[in-house]
Amino acid sequence: MTTSHEELKITPSWKFLFSHPAHLLSFGFGAGLVKKGPGTAGTLVAFPLYWFLAPRLSDAMFLFVLIWAFAIGVWVCDKTGKELGVGDYGGIVWDEIVAFMLVLFFTPEGFFWQVLAFSLFRFFDIVKPQPIRHFDSHWHGGLGVMFDDLLAAGYALLCLAVIKIALT
Repeated sequence: MTTSHEELKITPSWKFLFSHPAHLLSFGFGAGLVKKGPGTAGTLVAFPLYWFLAPRLSDAMFLFVLIWAFAIGVWVCDKTGKELGVGDYGGIVWDEIVAFMLVLFFTPEGFFWQVLAFSLFRFFDIVKPQPIRHFDSHWHGGLGVMFDDLLAAGYALLCLAVIKIALT
């Protein structure tokens, strides 16, 4: 989330993304360059990553990879935000990718559940109900960027659990 006192030092471009691996990762391999809805584009990147990794890793290893991706995300998002001059620039989407892969890990099988999970996650990431809004506005740097999406993932998972219980 860009605050009113933050101004871009550098206009993000493919050249910027390829200038450092942290930028390429934080921009979701380019998804963050999408002009309209970069967070949604970043969230969509989580699908092929999840579909590739989940069948190849044990559950414990997948969760370990997500913890690692979160920790790396704190660094890459912080580095990219500082170079851009905007701590939580909209094109920084690694936070959406990691958080939504967590959601997918706990989402029931099937197209319906994955679309619902996507919709719920995007809703909570965009609307930012409390305490997401609090952390989004008070925690800065890479940890702040990553943490509010983790909370949105938690809200989405809670809703999925309630819906699944209601349907059974």
